[in-house]
Amino acid sequence: MSLNKVSVIGLGYIGLPTAAVIASRGIDVIGVDVNQHAVDTINAGNIHIVEPDLDIAVRSAVTVGKLKATTTPEAADVFMVAVPTPFKGDNHQPDLSYIEAAAKAIAPVLEKGNLVILESTSPVGATEQLAHWLQEAREDLTFPQTKGDAADINVAHCPERVLPGYVMQELISNDRVIGGLSARCSQKAADLYKTFVRGECITTNARTAEMAKLTENSFRDVNIAFANELSVICEKLKINVWELIKLSNRHPRVNILNPGPGVGGHCIAVDPWFIVDSCPEEAKIIKQARLINDAKPYHVIDQITDAADEFKRPVIACLGLAFKADIDDLRESPALQIVNELANRATGQLLAVEPNVHSLPKELVLAGVEQVSLETALEKANIIVVLVDHKEFKSADKTQFAKKVVIDTRGII
Repeated sequence: MSLNKVSVIGLGYIGLPTAAVIASRGIDVIGVDVNQHAVDTINAGNIHIVEPDLDIAVRSAVTVGKLKATTTPEAADVFMVAVPTPFKGDNHQPDLSYIEAAAKAIAPVLEKGNLVILESTSPVGATEQLAHWLQEAREDLTFPQTKGDAADINVAHCPERVLPGYVMQELISNDRVIGGLSARCSQKAADLYKTFVRGECITTNARTAEMAKLTENSFRDVNIAFANELSVICEKLKINVWELIKLSNRHPRVNILNPGPGVGGHCIAVDPWFIVDSCPEEAKIIKQARLINDAKPYHVIDQITDAADEFKRPVIACLGLAFKADIDDLRESPALQIVNELANRATGQLLAVEPNVHSLPKELVLAGVEQVSLETALEKANIIVVLVDHKEFKSADKTQFAKKVVIDTRGII
């Protein structure tokens, strides 16, 4: 299989870093996105998201002509689909419409021998569904679910396994689980990943690869749920949960995670529900963990509301909106959810401190939430709520918090 040109569909938090890394290996990369602003930004050698070292990689790849962005797919040897897989409404059912749209977009330019890889985190069976949509659009080509290794087009799934803030390193260093719709599909996909992955490329079938990613994040979600439940119990029993966890973790076979205000991001907050949706009667622990973590933001909101009731004019400074430290990603963020709910309840004057975004989401602006610096927040607020452990907050002079009511969901004060 030729690897002269790779097309990456979706230039977000996974697609753009992947495109930049592949381009750095001397392969021509075409990035495709429906967002014209993102396309123009990338073609100017800049980035539209926050991720350490990504700006350098994109600027270099664009400058030497190995990376360009467009809104319209064009012919390539490999198509990597990295589009969102959100929920349908509020019922936690996976929405594959973005994958379907990507399939219909690339189908007209597919050629015999091409490889299509689904990188989007997906429910079990999504790779087969992608092949089905491609088959519907291109009846002149054969696909592996009917022709196996003899198919014209190779289709595989390889979920990303990276941590925001460390994407550029982990895209290269982490092992990859690669599952094709046939043995040949798996091998051809592995050949691509071996061009830039130093970790091991392990092949399996598509369903197992899909389930592997969901399993990894469900495992973490269950462990976070234990910590979050423990924090609520400790609050009721008047025990310092941070000290308790530190002491418990001195046992050689115990490693309790830190609690927080909930669980955010597109992966851990979403992936377990894909398993629950597939097997609702069997996924009991996974579902309960999700319910515990989904409930934690409301527990924090109750803490803030109780504190606000003690003031005639409560001024509440919320430190952090991103779903984790030192990034700008607001997807499924419990911090953002908490601030939104406080605004809806008119709990008091709300100040938001988020050093990684230039402007607040529209819904917060309309609700009257003011974006301020940490210094302004500490000066004006009588209630400080630590929602994200950004480096700016961890390095702040903690004596400035001494005369405030502090609700610290991250244990940094």
